[in-house]
Amino acid sequence: MLAQVGIQVHLLTATRGEAGSCGEPPLCRAEELGGVREQELRCACAALGIEPPNFLDYFDGRLVEANEKKAVDRIIAEIYRLRPQVLLTWPSNGLSGHPDHVAVSHWTKLAYEGVAKGPKAPTALYHLAIPYSVANKLDLSQLHSIPDEEVSLTVDVSKVWEQKLTALYCHRTQVGNSPILAAQEEKQRLFLGKEYFTRTLANKDYDFLLNL
Repeated sequence: MLAQVGIQVHLLTATRGEAGSCGEPPLCRAEELGGVREQELRCACAALGIEPPNFLDYFDGRLVEANEKKAVDRIIAEIYRLRPQVLLTWPSNGLSGHPDHVAVSHWTKLAYEGVAKGPKAPTALYHLAIPYSVANKLDLSQLHSIPDEEVSLTVDVSKVWEQKLTALYCHRTQVGNSPILAAQEEKQRLFLGKEYFTRTLANKDYDFLLNL
């Protein structure tokens, strides 16, 4: 939706997902998966109309072994290079508890705090969220949800529904592991038709995401 109104959207990803699934049946050999998933991610970015992804090139599943300061410094360097108005990342629990997602959330928070008082700092840091009401309706007990009243921002993405599904199906090696994509459209729209965020403000009391 941001891309459709001419705003540049950049994606910074820590790994190429090379420790994940090759699909069922396998679409590639295990040693090829990192390259395949990179192309899947590029496909998804193109479907959404956002910029091609940038990679930190950490090994999938091993972010807990990375040097935290160096990782945070690399994210800060990207913030200075791209000058984003806002940052979006995983919540502190990684949403699913995935250790890599938890690490990325923590690194991004530290990076945000490191630049928050500087010139041209991002106005806000957003974390992805799942409200209790949605989690309860869909029995998403494997995800960490939050009270509905703690959601800072709800974005109805139904007008870009087709683009979102196209982007999801770009990840061909992973779609077979997604129960929501195997569900009826009613449940898909309940989970995917709106996106929820919590917000941490920096220097300003307002930013353009509130107008989406």
